[in-house]
Amino acid sequence: MSDGTTISFASDIRPLFTDMDVDHMKGFGIDLSSCESVREHAGAIYRTVSNGTMPPPGAGEGRWTEAMCAKFAEWQTANCPP
Repeated sequence: MSDGTTISFASDIRPLFTDMDVDHMKGFGIDLSSCESVREHAGAIYRTVSNGTMPPPGAGEGRWTEAMCAKFAEWQTANCPP
């Protein structure tokens, strides 16, 4: 991360996804609890959360903040470490 610490899926990215997100996306073949699956679909995930189309309206989840999107982008830039 920008403060000199290392970003990781386990400590920084997985917590961005709620259990509801994980359950919902498994039906689409994406396991948001799996680093490998999120890494494989990172581009699409980033596009949908950063443009506000996910999580969908009425899902009970708030949209991702700019800080959350920036953290995900930082993880991608760091080559998606576990």
